[in-house]
Amino acid sequence: MFSAGDAYERFMGRWSRTLARAFVQFANVRNGDSVLDVGSGTGAVAAAVAAVSPSSRIVGIDPAAGFVEFAQAHHGGDLVRFEVADAQQLPFADRSFTRTLSLLNLNFIPDPRKALQEMSRVTQAGGTVAAAVWDYGDGMEMLRAFWDEAVALKPEADARDERHMRLSADGELAALFREQPFQDVVGQALTVDTSFSSFEDYWSPFLEKQGPAGAYAASLPPGDAEQLRLRLQRRLHGDGPDGLFLLRARAWAVRGTVPG
Repeated sequence: MFSAGDAYERFMGRWSRTLARAFVQFANVRNGDSVLDVGSGTGAVAAAVAAVSPSSRIVGIDPAAGFVEFAQAHHGGDLVRFEVADAQQLPFADRSFTRTLSLLNLNFIPDPRKALQEMSRVTQAGGTVAAAVWDYGDGMEMLRAFWDEAVALKPEADARDERHMRLSADGELAALFREQPFQDVVGQALTVDTSFSSFEDYWSPFLEKQGPAGAYAASLPPGDAEQLRLRLQRRLHGDGPDGLFLLRARAWAVRGTVPG
């Protein structure tokens, strides 16, 4: 039986692993840093940090025990560990880390301002706090195609379209950072491409209830789900043969420096 971590990896992991490498570079992670990964999921950020800074101490926290177990099994080690914790109440002393990162998570936290305050609290003076969220409006092609066709089929699905999600529009995440006493706040768009071996490689992970889109797809009656599948297949392949295709995704990334 597949775990929640396995399902996430098939659905979003292919994106988050690629994005994590760009995000870690954006956050200026250096070898020997102590890094907190907030909302660590299946461990994409921790793996990316370990690859470029093998002497760094890395702690990942996530509220989902299944994700923590998956990440620990696949990425844990002497310098890397994962634990269950709430981003809004981090179980660490003040100034415990040189860099605190949150990838594709801040917009799902009930109180992202509180989480960002906590991220700042546990980061050393002069250290970096960085976060990134998908551009759900226009920049995440996998989800944009899904929701465009879902809403065309059933207009009431617009209420669940992730384009309405907070912090996903250009400038919103940066504005949240600027509410905090960070110095040198910098925003940047990070863009990555991911390949799909076939339309089924794109479609089937939606049926495993991952994220808002997956939950919506899995909730549809079989006839509606089939109509949505056919609409998406026409959109992504047209009349051409099934096979390899690429989609692009954009995330908004922001970093700031904790004042002394």
